[in-house]
Formats: sequence, structure tokens, C-alpha cells
Amino acid sequence: MLLVVDIGNTNITLGIYDGDNLAGSFRMTTKTPRTSDEYGVFILSWLKNRGIEANMIKDTIISTVVPNIMYSFNNGIVKYLGREPLIVGPGIKTGISVNTEAPKDVGADRIVDLAGAYYTYGGPALVIDFGTATTYDFISEKGIFEYGVTSPGIKISANALWQKAAKLPEIEIKKPDSILAKSTITSMQAGLVYGYIGQVEYIVKKMKQELKVDAKVIATGGLARVIAGETDAIDIYDRDLTFKGLKVIYEKNCKDR
Repeated sequence: MLLVVDIGNTNITLGIYDGDNLAGSFRMTTKTPRTSDEYGVFILSWLKNRGIEANMIKDTIISTVVPNIMYSFNNGIVKYLGREPLIVGPGIKTGISVNTEAPKDVGADRIVDLAGAYYTYGGPALVIDFGTATTYDFISEKGIFEYGVTSPGIKISANALWQKAAKLPEIEIKKPDSILAKSTITSMQAGLVYGYIGQVEYIVKKMKQELKVDAKVIATGGLARVIAGETDAIDIYDRDLTFKGLKVIYEKNCKDR
């Protein structure tokens, strides 16, 4: 079995592959400081809850954009699973070429998503990841990452509302029944969700116009489901796209392990 891990700014997501089958997944918060023992014990407990013993995990691959927790997390994997994880980064084969002004600045999470999209659905494709930030990344028919757009994520926008406006409450991010809101809460929900739908539709339309290509649009990320079902601009919603990308990258490097 293969343990795949994506460490994002908001959440750490873990998945277990049994062959080509994603046998289970779990999500935990990133912000809480934890020791290597806490990470290790948590992972063992999650595996045991699914009937999986530590010795059944043959290898691990990790993608991260939060380097300051990697020492503890990596040591937790080594101590409790007995295997040094493969880390997505420089020197790793990804199957994705990067043709941007500063290739080294491209986050591992974006490369992983592009690998998942390209090797699952082909190219050209526009991959939207609704995470802490929302990213719109274009990959060509030849598997080349050429252009990307980054905007504040839905939660960042929501946090700005209730943190900077004293009388606005913290709200659940969901689409209200109508954009014609009659309460503070539904007016905030309408502005966030309908506003974000508009952002997605405009950015996708504008990118396609300038690219002069009708790329398929694939959405993933924690809040993708809130938007994906509300617009025709998104062709595919794949909640497991990052896991698929991690598995693709692992398979390209496993012979060297």
C-alpha cells in the first residue's frame, strides 16, 4: 500500500492506495503545532481504524507548501512507519514540464494537481484548485505548465469580511437559495458564493480567449464542490485529483527507491 500526503496551508490530507484503488482518505488541520510522535501516533491510529497495519504501508510520498512542519511530519513517518518518504521537489520526476518565468517558485501542490489532471484526463486542461488560495493553471497538450492565475481563496475572502468588519459575523460558506438576500448572513453568503462563481466564469473565459484553445476545466480542492455544481464553466470536479497526481509522481520515481 502507498500512503500519499498533501500538506497545505489549511489542511493536511492523507490517502491510502491499495494498488490503483484509493482505499481511504482523511483530513486534519495544518495550523496546530504537533511533534513527530503526535503525527506518527495519529497516522497509526487512522490506519488501524481502517484495518491497516503499519507494515502494510510499503512507501510514502509527500507534497507540501508548509516547510516549517516538515521536520516533525517527516520524522513521524520515519519513526512509526519505518520508511523515509519521497518528497515532491527538485530532482523528482513529475512528468510535467514547467515553462514559466521562475520555475523554481512554482509550488509542489500545483505540479501535483497538474500531474493528476494531465495523466488522468489529458491536455490541454485548465486546473482550478480551490484551496487557501484559488489557483487556475493551464497545461498544454504536451504536458507543459505555461500559465497560472492566483486569487484569494473563498475562506480568505470570508475571513476578511468578519475580521475587518466589526458587526459582520462568522458564517458558513454555502450558496443561499436566492441572491436576493434579506438578512446579514444570507447577504454575506450571496456575495461570497455568487461573487466567486462570477470570478471563476470570468477568469476561465478570459484565459481561454487569450490561450485561443478550448481546454477542459477540472476543479479540485476543499471548497470546489461549493462552486463546481453552480457553473457550466467547470467540466469536471475531481476531489481526489491531488492524490492521483501524487500516485503518478510516485510511480515515476519508485524504481529509484
